[in-house]
Amino acid sequence: MDKKICFIGHRNVYKYGEIEKRLYNLIEEKIIDGYKCFTMGTHGEFDKLALSVCRQLRNFYKFIKIEVVITSFKTIESKIEHDEIFGDEKFMPYNDVQTVMYEIEEVHFKKQIIVSNQQMIDTCDTLICYVDTNRYVSGAKIAMKYALKKGLNIINLF
Repeated sequence: MDKKICFIGHRNVYKYGEIEKRLYNLIEEKIIDGYKCFTMGTHGEFDKLALSVCRQLRNFYKFIKIEVVITSFKTIESKIEHDEIFGDEKFMPYNDVQTVMYEIEEVHFKKQIIVSNQQMIDTCDTLICYVDTNRYVSGAKIAMKYALKKGLNIINLF
């Protein structure tokens, strides 16, 4: 079975360019170490950054597999609706990566991301995260604690 990494982080990334460079180097190092599958969500800047870096690296390492976890159909609908109203960057279907959707539609909407993150963690070997451990509470911090309990290798870029 291929070694797998998942990415979890806060919605906002500070020092974006610096984190992008560190993430690029780290993912490339992990690819060289034998990791072939990379999974991330769709809810924040760290997710977008991880997806962007993985896409860049796939240009050089054609064998890597990228999975994007979509929390719910409502997430897709709200992104499309938001783009139509505000004219932001258009929601692009993930036609160049594999999409994954866990069966969590029945979970209360405020807990869907937490449950989704836990399911991502359950399927991977390493967690690369962007988590401020001094924050009182956050979904990313909850996910990191869950990964610690599971014994995952954790690399925090915060």
